[in-house]
Amino acid sequence: MTKQAEIIRKLHVHINTQPEREFRNRVDFLKKYLLTSAANGYIIGISGGIDSTLTGIMARVACDELTQETSKQYHFVAVRLPYGTQVDEDDAQSALQFIKPHKNLLVNIKPAVDTSLEQLKRSTGYELSDFLKGNTKARERMKVQYDIAGHLGLLVLGTDQAVEATTGFFTKYGDGGTDVVPLSGLTKGQVRQILQYLGAPDFLYLKIPTADLEDERPQLPDETALGFSYDDLDNYLTLQPVPAEIAKKIEVKYDETEHKRHLPVTPFDDWWQ
Repeated sequence: MTKQAEIIRKLHVHINTQPEREFRNRVDFLKKYLLTSAANGYIIGISGGIDSTLTGIMARVACDELTQETSKQYHFVAVRLPYGTQVDEDDAQSALQFIKPHKNLLVNIKPAVDTSLEQLKRSTGYELSDFLKGNTKARERMKVQYDIAGHLGLLVLGTDQAVEATTGFFTKYGDGGTDVVPLSGLTKGQVRQILQYLGAPDFLYLKIPTADLEDERPQLPDETALGFSYDDLDNYLTLQPVPAEIAKKIEVKYDETEHKRHLPVTPFDDWWQ
């Protein structure tokens, strides 16, 4: 088996997908999983990007349908988690209008992040780089989601899909630390196709993806940070032609970030040996 085939198999990428079927199957998955738990619904942080937008509408539809089909009221909560003022706040608000969550919350993570880093420097003398500060932001956002989830009895949704899983383009125990990941196996192009099928505004599903975690490089496109395009990644994962040097970069990135796709390693795990 080639490295490419191994990655596609492990990440459950479907090369040929139908937007209507993918949306329906994933909503049904969210409903079934919720029924196996004692939870009251789902929560997700809404950034205004395509992944959180699609995950959010899947969760809201799942909760609406379960409420209609059972005697229990299920809720989907969307939370905005800006660090100070978000540059693309209008996109986040547009995403919320499209998703129509049952409850909107906003928690500004800036005071918590700044205080944490200040105390770290005061106690150790260590001043984290702008990049590592970005990871702190991601972990603070996830902490807040779990705080709210614990209070309201919800499950936390993740937004990672196949291209982010391939490259490890997420923060370990930040946006990578969730309960349920309904976009798993989808390419970036497939996410866009489903949003288009659902009637999302084109400026939402055509938006250039950015993690927006670095103060010194605000709105840095993911593709710039990765060193190759999402089209290259999509093509690689769907067996379309990709330059050999790009394929090699993707596979190196996959191997380097293998630890992010596993639970904490134990002496009895064999994947790392």
